[in-house]
Amino acid sequence: MKPRLNIVTLGVAELQKSKKFYKNALGWEPANGSDENIVFFNQGGIVVALYPIHKLAKDAGISAERSGFSGVTLAINQDSKAAVTATFNKAVKNGAQVLVKPRDTFWGGFDAYFADPDGHAWEIAWAPFWEFDEQGSLKI
Repeated sequence: MKPRLNIVTLGVAELQKSKKFYKNALGWEPANGSDENIVFFNQGGIVVALYPIHKLAKDAGISAERSGFSGVTLAINQDSKAAVTATFNKAVKNGAQVLVKPRDTFWGGFDAYFADPDGHAWEIAWAPFWEFDEQGSLKI
């Protein structure tokens, strides 16, 4: 099998709090296999998983201590500026930290950034030149 990205696992401090955030802020429903130890969200071919950060760090053989920017952002693409703003506002209403308010970008699109309750940075973006397939996957 050719290697491809299948799962993005986010280490979280409080699993139930994070599960509630993603359900309420983004409308994501937990997928099959979710239980009291891990939560999966099917995102059309890629799964976002939530797992207690201390367990994730132990499993990966690294420290659970975090400080500053991790060098990673996650992105949700939308089909309009209004959809970017609506998704951003819903996330903030449900406890997201504002990183960058909705704005026109230097690259010709529109975006905003928020951090989830554990500080994971998310971008919500619209680009007039991007195309998506019938499943909502970005065609590049």
